[in-house]
Amino acid sequence: MTVTIDVAAFRRILGHYPTGVCAITATTPDGRPTGMIVGSFTSVSLDPLLVGFFPDRSSSTWPQIEATGHFCVNVLSDRQGVVCRALAAKGDAKFAEVDFHASKLGAPIIDGVLAWIDCELYSVQDAGDHLFVLGRVRDLDVHHEGDPLIFHKGGYSRVLPL
Repeated sequence: MTVTIDVAAFRRILGHYPTGVCAITATTPDGRPTGMIVGSFTSVSLDPLLVGFFPDRSSSTWPQIEATGHFCVNVLSDRQGVVCRALAAKGDAKFAEVDFHASKLGAPIIDGVLAWIDCELYSVQDAGDHLFVLGRVRDLDVHHEGDPLIFHKGGYSRVLPL
């Protein structure tokens, strides 16, 4: 049986499920910070400690991060829309207005994020028009208290308590 599903309908319907917004960061071999925004971050395993995310195959930033062999997941707060837009932009000036300090592995930890997870690249698997990246957790911490930035129904939102 062949099933045809409209891609726009697929995106609209799955957009009803909210996702957190994270910045994946690294420092290139020439010392330049680089990063990308993902809305597809998840905990994967407790033994070993693994996390995962799904960069688009067409990303020009992912190959730069992959080449370093490590990355930092920065969980953005609902007050970091400007940071999100800066890191989602094209080009090499993503960090021009973004304050950060280096993790133990050398990746940028963005000032003001809720939490950060420093990882070594564990594996990269094919996942259609995306890749499934697994990172082995090497260090992590809560950076600031607050609420996460959420992507929901095609836009950014925040958590509201019941």
